[in-house]
Amino acid sequence: MRRQYRSEHLLEEELAAGPYEQFAIWFTQAAASGLPEPNAMVVSTADADGRPSSRTVLLKGYDERGFVFYTNYGSRKAVELARNPHVSLLFPWYPITRQVVVTGTARRVEPEETAAYFRSRPRGSQLGAWASAQSTVVASRAGIDTAYERIAARFPEGEPVPVPPGWGGFRVVAETVEFWQGRENRLHDRLRYVRAGSGWRVERLCP
Repeated sequence: MRRQYRSEHLLEEELAAGPYEQFAIWFTQAAASGLPEPNAMVVSTADADGRPSSRTVLLKGYDERGFVFYTNYGSRKAVELARNPHVSLLFPWYPITRQVVVTGTARRVEPEETAAYFRSRPRGSQLGAWASAQSTVVASRAGIDTAYERIAARFPEGEPVPVPPGWGGFRVVAETVEFWQGRENRLHDRLRYVRAGSGWRVERLCP
């Protein structure tokens, strides 16, 4: 299984001044391409012993402060981030032969920001956040469905659903952001922003 990439080049002089501006350009292009869920990213963490784990999470916001996602603070990723805040994000935009790889540190977002986002979620997702003790062992699917039904009865239609205790956001503050553009003969373009003081420098990596 092999595919020859025949994409456009990525040159240093074409990059935006900073990685978040460049990400905005590529993210807009990924969304315009019809790519399903361009905000889907693989979040990789490691426990205190260095054993890694990965999962797909949806990006819910980004700006010059970092990349934001939300989760149960009792989940495996959140527990690992509490002990080891170093994290990697991967945006796998395979259909357009692009990837973005972020390394950095994760910090909890402020409760007010979490509450504002939670209010924007569909009601079913709000209830699901209450019903699921994420990453814990459960006896059956029926147990999950029963928990959801109990929560739906606790917060009937028309009544606001509060943010569950122990649920909220993380902001990944980038230390490096690599933009990967597939090219012919596996000679891909890889340009990486590296934090340098209050600014950024760009370096090219061999494919």
